[in-house]
Amino acid sequence: MKTVVLLGAGKIGRMVAYFLGPRGDGDYVLRIGDSSADALAAIRDLAGQHVKHTVVLDFTDVAALDELMAGADAVISCAPFHCNPIIAERASKNGLHYLDLTEDIKVTDQVAAIAARPDNKTAFVPQCGLAPGFITIVARHLLEPMTNVRDLRLRVGALPRFPDNMLKYNLTWSTAGLINEYCQPCEVVMDHESRSVQPLENLEEIVIDGVRYEAFNTSGGLGSLGDSLKGSVRNVNYKSLRYPGHAHLIRFLIRDLGMGDRQEMLAEIFEKSLPTTFKDQIVIFVSAIGDFRGKLTENVYAKTIYHQEIDGTNWSGIQITTAAGVCTVLDLLFAGKTPTRGFVRMEDIHFEDFIANRYGRYYDQ
Repeated sequence: MKTVVLLGAGKIGRMVAYFLGPRGDGDYVLRIGDSSADALAAIRDLAGQHVKHTVVLDFTDVAALDELMAGADAVISCAPFHCNPIIAERASKNGLHYLDLTEDIKVTDQVAAIAARPDNKTAFVPQCGLAPGFITIVARHLLEPMTNVRDLRLRVGALPRFPDNMLKYNLTWSTAGLINEYCQPCEVVMDHESRSVQPLENLEEIVIDGVRYEAFNTSGGLGSLGDSLKGSVRNVNYKSLRYPGHAHLIRFLIRDLGMGDRQEMLAEIFEKSLPTTFKDQIVIFVSAIGDFRGKLTENVYAKTIYHQEIDGTNWSGIQITTAAGVCTVLDLLFAGKTPTRGFVRMEDIHFEDFIANRYGRYYDQ
């Protein structure tokens, strides 16, 4: 039995606790930390006997983190992305494997620097949720039988099933993370070179299973894939999927009204005005265009994953897919199917191993 420290008891943290606890076949015991006593009480009710200890803490409190991590095997951060560098630092000092869900490029660079220290003896696996995360694994899977790949396009949307406002959007995950990806520069590979492009640009239309979406640049979803493929794939890019019209209104808010410089205010407006929904859908589209058996071919993976009821409780699609990503990686890490030391990229993980996993199977239902 492995002891896992879970930091963050919000929407995704609850799903992680449920997967590793009641759905974990007794393989894991949990220690959970969060800034909210109410959130901790709810997660203890959910995961029951699988929770060994809960503590109210500040995610930047070094002493509290060290106490919670002492003697544990791994830490999963579902905390706000800006807290992850200090959590990763304490994981290194305490000898724990480290996993997170961040999309933030600068935070991931900091985690990678910690992982590269010569005295570090554990694995550091950032970005192991949905995007980056599972979508990266899919991309490498599509590329395997191909040569001379010209274009690799990754598209993901976490969308309400029943949109009824002008943005055609509901809150399903971290509001701060959402706004961050709308405001930060986006990494792409263009003509075999790494470049930075502006968010909310390069609007395109895409039809998946008969439904029309728009896609536009957002930051972080490419993860480390751009660096891994630079020089071997001509063009690589990531965009978020939304219902048509969303990008126009978001650009008005962030650029015309200057809310990109007042992200905390925008987050507060969103939290007060956009309701959360647990009836959502996750739309995944990955396309690779290159040579296959001597002919120019497009290899496509497309999937829509819906919210679902598990053991009598409705879980949102974003909860299921994000938590399934990090829980699968944790399983594979302890099974020796990923590197167990240093910085681990999601593209190091095999699609077949992921989708066969007890948690990874939620992507294939």
